[in-house]
Amino acid sequence: MPLLMFLAVCLVLLFGYPVAFSLGGTALLFAWFGSLIGYFDDAFLQALPNRLYGIMTNQTLIAVPLFVFMGVMLERSRVAENLLDTMAALFGPMRGGLGISVTLVGMLLAASTGIVGATVVTMGLLSLPTMLKRNYDPALAAGTICAAGTLGQIIPPSIILVLLGDVLSAAYQQAQLDMGIFSPETLSVGDLFVGALIPGLMLVGLYLIYQLLIAYIKPDAAPAIPLEDRQYEKGALLLQVLKVLMPPLLLIVSVLGSILTGMATPTEAASVGAMGAILLAISQRQFNLSTLKEVMSGTTKVTSMVFLIFIGASIFSLVFRGFGGDEVVTELLTDLPGGVVGAMVVVMLVMFLLGFILDFIEITFVVVPIVGPILLSMGLDPIWLGVMIAINLQTSFLTPPFGFALFYLRGVAPPEVTTAQIYRGVAPFIVIQLLMLGLLAYWPSLATWLPKVVYG
Repeated sequence: MPLLMFLAVCLVLLFGYPVAFSLGGTALLFAWFGSLIGYFDDAFLQALPNRLYGIMTNQTLIAVPLFVFMGVMLERSRVAENLLDTMAALFGPMRGGLGISVTLVGMLLAASTGIVGATVVTMGLLSLPTMLKRNYDPALAAGTICAAGTLGQIIPPSIILVLLGDVLSAAYQQAQLDMGIFSPETLSVGDLFVGALIPGLMLVGLYLIYQLLIAYIKPDAAPAIPLEDRQYEKGALLLQVLKVLMPPLLLIVSVLGSILTGMATPTEAASVGAMGAILLAISQRQFNLSTLKEVMSGTTKVTSMVFLIFIGASIFSLVFRGFGGDEVVTELLTDLPGGVVGAMVVVMLVMFLLGFILDFIEITFVVVPIVGPILLSMGLDPIWLGVMIAINLQTSFLTPPFGFALFYLRGVAPPEVTTAQIYRGVAPFIVIQLLMLGLLAYWPSLATWLPKVVYG
C-alpha cells in the first residue's frame, strides 16, 4: 500500500495536478480506503493538527519568506543587469570571457537570491542574446546559462538548504533516538550553509575550467569581444567594477558573515538580507511603492506555495507511516548489497529520477523524511548527506528531458536556439556535476571540514 500510494502520487503529478493537493489528496484517499478494508488506523490522522501547528510555529522556516523577499527585491532592482554588463566588460576581451562572466554573475546571484527559476530566466533574457550576437556557440551559451542559474541550489543562502536543514534536523534526531541516544545532537541550517560553501565554490571552479578549455580548444565557440566594441577605458572600468560589485558583495558578506561568525541565526540573517535588498534597490533608484507591492505579492505567492506543499507532504508522510511505509523502506535499504554504500547509491539514484517530475521542495518534504532517518542511523554524517542531496537535486534540474532549468530557458530563448542545442549544451555540465558528486562521496571532508573549523 505505501509503495502503491507513492506511485499513485507520481501518476497524479504527471497528469498536471497541483503538487500540494496531489500529495495531500492522494494520501487522504488511501487513508480512507485503508480504513475501509481495516488496513489503516484512523488514529494516525489525529496527529495531523499537531503537525500543521508545528509547521506554523517553526522558527527556522521563517527564513523562507525573508530569503524569497530578498531574492525578488534584488531581481527588481536591476542588480543582475548591472553585474552582467560590468562582468562582460571586464572578462569580454579574453576568449570565453562572456561565459566566465555569466558563471560568476550566476554565483553572485545564487549567493544573493537563491531562487533558481528567477536566475535562469533573468540571465537568459539578458545574456543569451548578447552571447549569440558575439557568435558564441548556441549550445555552449545555453548550457552555461542553465548551469550558472542552478548554482542557487547549492551556494548559500539557498532556500533548498534552509528546507533541507529543517527536515534533516528532525531526521537526525529521530535516527539518534532509534539508536538509543536520548540526548541527541542537533543539526542547524547554519551547519549546512557552511558545509555547502567549499563544494559550491569548487563547482564554480570546475565550470570555469571547462569554459576556459573550450575557449582554448574551440576558439570560434567562445570568441572574445572585439576591441572596437569595448565600452570602458581601464581606469573607468575599475571604478565601474567597484561600484557594481560592492553593494551585492556587502549584502552577501552581511548575510553569510553573520551566520558564519555565530552573530545571527539563518532566520535573523535572512531579515538582514531582506532589509539589505531594500537598501540596495533604493541605491539603484528602483524602489517605490509599486515595486514594494509587486515584491510583496511575489513573496506571498512563493511562500504560500512552499508551505502548502509542506502541509501536503506532512499529510502524505503521516499516512505513509500509518501504512508501515517507513518499515518497508528500512527493509529495502538495509537488505541491499553493499550496506550503507549500496543504500546511499540507490537513494541518490531515486532522488535524481524523481527530480524529473518533482521540484526540490516536494523531494525535500516527501522523500528526505522517509529515507533520512534510515541513512543517518547507518552512520552517515548529516551535513555531508545534506550537501550530497542538494548537489544531486541540482543535477536533476539540468538533466534532459524534464530538467526544470531547461524549461525556464526554453521559455525565454529566441526561436533560433533549438531544444536540441540546449540539451547538448547542458550535457558537459551534467558530467561536471556528477564529477563533483563523486569527489564529495570520496572525500566527505569537503563538506564536513569547514563546519568543524567554524563551529568546533
